Amino acid sequence: MTARVPIGIVMNGVTGRMGYRQHLVRSLLAIREAGGLPLRDGSLLWPELVLVGRNEAKLRDIADRHGLTEISTDLDAALGRHDVQIYFDAQVTSEREKAIGTAIAAGKHIYTEKPTATTLHGAVELARAADAAGVKHGVVQDKLFLPGLRKLARLIEGGFFGRILSVRGEFGYWVFEGDWQPAQRPSWNYRASDGGGITVDMFPHWHYVLEQLFAPVRAVTAHVTTGIPRRWDEDGRPYEATADDSAYGIFELDGGVVAQINSSWAVRVHRDELVEFQVDGTEGSAVAGLRGCKVQHRSLTPKPVWNPDLPLTESFRDQWQQVPDNEEFDNGFKAQWEMFLRYVAEPTPQAPGFSAPSGGPGWDLWAGARGVQLAELGLRSAREGRRIEVPELDR
Repeated sequence: MTARVPIGIVMNGVTGRMGYRQHLVRSLLAIREAGGLPLRDGSLLWPELVLVGRNEAKLRDIADRHGLTEISTDLDAALGRHDVQIYFDAQVTSEREKAIGTAIAAGKHIYTEKPTATTLHGAVELARAADAAGVKHGVVQDKLFLPGLRKLARLIEGGFFGRILSVRGEFGYWVFEGDWQPAQRPSWNYRASDGGGITVDMFPHWHYVLEQLFAPVRAVTAHVTTGIPRRWDEDGRPYEATADDSAYGIFELDGGVVAQINSSWAVRVHRDELVEFQVDGTEGSAVAGLRGCKVQHRSLTPKPVWNPDLPLTESFRDQWQQVPDNEEFDNGFKAQWEMFLRYVAEPTPQAPGFSAPSGGPGWDLWAGARGVQLAELGLRSAREGRRIEVPELDR
């Protein structure tokens, strides 16, 4: 019989949509349903979960639904358990920094959603503390595991684009105000005092996508706005939206690549997917979304001619080719959880993605800090109306 090795994980924030759906159900419970995570020595790693939060009734309901037994409203007590090795955080942003700091002090390995803190100073201090404590740490970078972006990465690695010239991203959808239809996002997202705002939410995502797939970001120019100033919360009460719901960024990358990414919760979708990136290069172009990726090679590029006096006789979308899957794509959150669990459990100091000994791009708390840095600089750029360079972080 294959040996089963338990690994204790404190999960803070599972009563929220992302923490519950993607991290608990589709990741760790899915690993348990598969019998555990195979390790190199032939054993199976078995996640033992301790659900932590403020609402005991909600925690109990989740635990009962999924056959779990360990819940707690006392984070310190949960972190004090000797059978716990990992702390995971999917709370609201404003609560994250203190909780992660407590977990680092307790000697736990850290895996967390982003942004890792509400300020760059806080994010850097967490990364420094984790390094000093000798714990392993990782930050969720789920967009890298989307099938569409996996295909895009394959094209980049294969040299399809030649010299990459530009990246253009469109992300967003209409989030209902909450008066006549319930909003699809929690109300805290629209209150600056609670760590809300689309810039602090999405710029950390765009940072790791650009850094990991293309090149480090060296300068940012941004404009942010609050298109819907009045919304209604989960109890039907009106409130003033004090955080931005739309952000428009220009990011200058190493090597001369320019990326333009629009993010908005006040836009109606007229594209194939909720997020799309168009990459243009000297040898070809691609448009990648959540799942699909289409390409147009230089040799197959048609010759459009501008003539507003005649109706179009061609469909530009039909002139692109679909990139085949060529592999099965697992849930991105689960795939990264498996990588982090192996990083913690197996006797190696490094793991692809999570560690970057040279100080380069990684998936650790330093990557999380660079994402927070980009969001802060984007907001500063918007306030001051100017381009701002992105300095290297002092470790």
